[in-house]
Amino acid sequence: MSTLPSNPLWIFFTVLCTFLVAAKSSTVGVSYISRFLEIQDKERAPSSVQLTAAYGVLNRLFPSHSSSFEFKIIPKEHCGGELCFKISNHPSFSYNGYPEILISGTTGVELAAGLHWYLKYWCGAHISWMKTGGAQLASVPKAGSLPQVQHAGVEIRRPVPWSYYQNAVTSSYTFAWWDWERWEKEIDWMALQGINLPLAFTGQEAIWQKVFQKFNISTSSLDDFFGGPAFLAWSRMANLHGWGGPLPQSWLDQQLLMQKKILARMYQLGMTPVLPAFSGNVPAALKRVFPSAKITHLGNWFTVHGDPRWCCTYLLDATDPLFIEIGKAFVKQQVNEYGRSSHIYNCDTFDENTPPIDDPEYISSLGAAIFRGMQSGDSDAVWLMQGWLFSYDPFWRPPQMKALLHSVPVGKMIVLDLFAEAKPIWSSSEQFYGVPYIWCMLHNFAGNIEMYGVLDAVGSGPVEARRSENSTMVGVGMSMEGIEQNPVVYDLMSEMAFQHEIVDVKKWVDLYAKRRYGRYVQSLQDAWTILYGTLYNCTDGSQDKNRDVIVAFPDVDPYSIAIPQVTISRRYQDNRIQFLLRTVREELTDSFSKPHLWYSTSEVIEALKLFLSSGDEVPETSTYRYDLIDLTRQALAKYANQLFLKVIESYQLADLPAVAHFSQEFLGLVEDMDILLGCHDGFLLGPWLESAKRLAQDEEQERQFEWNARTQITMWFDNTQEEASLLRDYGNKYWSGLLRDYYGPRAAIYFKFLIESLEKGDGFRLQHWRREWIKLTNDWQSSRNIFPVKSTGNALNVSRWLYKKYLEDPSFHDV
Repeated sequence: MSTLPSNPLWIFFTVLCTFLVAAKSSTVGVSYISRFLEIQDKERAPSSVQLTAAYGVLNRLFPSHSSSFEFKIIPKEHCGGELCFKISNHPSFSYNGYPEILISGTTGVELAAGLHWYLKYWCGAHISWMKTGGAQLASVPKAGSLPQVQHAGVEIRRPVPWSYYQNAVTSSYTFAWWDWERWEKEIDWMALQGINLPLAFTGQEAIWQKVFQKFNISTSSLDDFFGGPAFLAWSRMANLHGWGGPLPQSWLDQQLLMQKKILARMYQLGMTPVLPAFSGNVPAALKRVFPSAKITHLGNWFTVHGDPRWCCTYLLDATDPLFIEIGKAFVKQQVNEYGRSSHIYNCDTFDENTPPIDDPEYISSLGAAIFRGMQSGDSDAVWLMQGWLFSYDPFWRPPQMKALLHSVPVGKMIVLDLFAEAKPIWSSSEQFYGVPYIWCMLHNFAGNIEMYGVLDAVGSGPVEARRSENSTMVGVGMSMEGIEQNPVVYDLMSEMAFQHEIVDVKKWVDLYAKRRYGRYVQSLQDAWTILYGTLYNCTDGSQDKNRDVIVAFPDVDPYSIAIPQVTISRRYQDNRIQFLLRTVREELTDSFSKPHLWYSTSEVIEALKLFLSSGDEVPETSTYRYDLIDLTRQALAKYANQLFLKVIESYQLADLPAVAHFSQEFLGLVEDMDILLGCHDGFLLGPWLESAKRLAQDEEQERQFEWNARTQITMWFDNTQEEASLLRDYGNKYWSGLLRDYYGPRAAIYFKFLIESLEKGDGFRLQHWRREWIKLTNDWQSSRNIFPVKSTGNALNVSRWLYKKYLEDPSFHDV
């Protein structure tokens, strides 16, 4: 029989686990929500239901070991009144056919999290999204030979009750086209990560349709209210209306059925799904039906010319009596439709919608009315609010913040400190002025693909916040805009739901590298040491919105990009000139959105060399292939940024041959990167488009859904023939098919105009470039060509080829 491994890192984590037995939740914030937690405990699914759901997670994850584990639901009193899981050797394992490991937990989520913890720290396993490599379970011994835990067992309690998941826009950037098979995998992933407070936004348009009918709004009047399937998040937030729509009735019905399945599974596992509440966003028709209602016509939100077909939505003032009526009807309709509620509702009335006046009394009346709308439909309602508005909108000074936060009884509002890993609000707002909050990691914007993170802040921030004086923290959370990227960041962040002490991230990363690939390989350990100190150590406080030139091509006159004349010498080995070049490029004009670079590219290329040298020592696993491709892509993307600047420099020097040469090298690199990305399913365009089409009921819907899918990742929203969308490339993706079919041809148009400008001796025709680029985009969005849904090619061979072709020469490193 196997025993506990003697590796010092294993010992470190098992000592930590043992320590956690004695730890207890102690924040002031937890005491404020104690009654609500009691209601949750009372209304949670029966133990038998949670057990069945937990076994379902195990069977889907690891069917070969389904008989190796026994699950048991225990009361919170067995864990000192806290949520916890316990791992112990099964008392009957000495008898053939009995389970080996007993996992006890207070809920189905705790059971799944305990299973994951055991697989991580006793079997060296790793679990991530399928697109980022999936589960590495090859390191788990065969059934009957699982490692035993220490005799006394292990008990791990949550330091705070909640582990929150999702952003209001994740539903569109990632979930837009999911079927039940994909949703089931995600809910399993949530449970294994210990997530017990997820947003549940699917299907709400069908609920709204029924609610507005009660207020004499016809179904046809909602056609220009709801956005299309890929843009629902922003129509829900009153940013836009109608764009990408109208929604077919079949979509509304289909998504409502999906939501019922999602909620049923979440409840079965003991989760607390967060439902939407009324924020004041209403269709234009409501003003005709209720002409005396206080309905404001909002201003333009990123449309090119304030096009009324999409912009300037309507907001019902929370102080109008109709607001409470609609809020009550919406909550009640959800409860009737779903059969129950967890009593916690998300509402973000002021997210990118600033109140008309800053009088604290008025703001307080707004907050109180919004809450009454929820409470009138559910007497136990709790308001969950994103704290993003406090980060970006200067309107929210301390008096205004306090007015909103104190408009609701203490314990009846929970705030998400949405970007706490980089710009925490809790520390500058006296813990949200006494209101309970959840420490959240935002991390990703728009589902962009970029290797990026702030691991040290993730490993320490939640603990420091919880330990701070008079802490009102009640949970940790992941509030990314898009998922399925940077698995190391989410592995650590999800674990913080159970960590009572600041994590030694260097030791944690060492162990992660071994778990990720299923074995210890020194060169991979060394590579991850570099990655931890570079890509995953962004401490400049900047949000990482990927603006690499390939995926976010500059729409500027080439002369507006500042390139120093000193680069004429091309003496790249001269350190002084390298320094000057870097300095000037950091001072580019506002017309060029400079890509964010916070690390040494030469160090990252060294990490890539280590990855490539490890290729023959690890199995060709999906986790290794994903990371190798992502790291190669990262290095090549920064190389492409440098190539683009060389094109511009050559243009400004009127060096036509150099412009032609570097342009062709750039375009060739884009083609080569497309081949690289085609070597792993996680970097393919095809699945995004095909999943959209699969949800269609007929040819017309198929075209509409595919247009939605193509538009969100390119021009995004609203353009004219000569003016690009203000949100162009916001949802950019490094996906095979997208580079070859769209990003490459777009760059080629720009380079064509550069060359023509030099050949004719006149200026760059910026408007002509825009017209051709926008036409390319519109044509691409409406096209129907098919892209692969399965990867091809050998990732290691392709990466080695591209490294030798582009990155072996050190002259570009750190320029």
